[in-house]
Amino acid sequence: MAFRRWTKPTVRAGGTLRTAVGVLAIDAVDEIEEGAITDGDARKAGFADLGALLKELAARREGRCYRIAFHRAGDDPRITLREMSDFGSEERAEIGRKLDDFDRSAGMAWTIPVLTLIAACDGTTATELSAAIGMEKLKLKTRIRKLKELGLTESLAVGYRLSERGRAFLKGQ
Repeated sequence: MAFRRWTKPTVRAGGTLRTAVGVLAIDAVDEIEEGAITDGDARKAGFADLGALLKELAARREGRCYRIAFHRAGDDPRITLREMSDFGSEERAEIGRKLDDFDRSAGMAWTIPVLTLIAACDGTTATELSAAIGMEKLKLKTRIRKLKELGLTESLAVGYRLSERGRAFLKGQ
């Protein structure tokens, strides 16, 4: 269970959300009055008590309060994907086509240069990458998520590194 204050919910019942603990399946999203939240609800949401939860909710004044019910649906599939470094020519070609599509939609070749820079040093940050390739940092971070979806990169506490899959792909270039 979680509680959030939103002007508009960012998740919906029936959807999923990838998190550090795995994929969460969203069971319900219900608007709730803060006065209806119990101390037990707060503890289920990971707070020491109701006061701690209400303090967290008060940090954002705009929007309405929502209760989100969810359960862990499994591991993040990207973890398994990024460990799959033994792939054939068809799969390599498919990855290459997707990278070409990413480059084309951005109007510049950024995928291989970014993968190469990340390969050179684990922990390379978006700030360093954006300066090196001449792309705005937030735009680049959004694009790097596409590489992560392909299992080529992974996020660290600070920066990025290539996955085994990413290293194997670059090695074949």
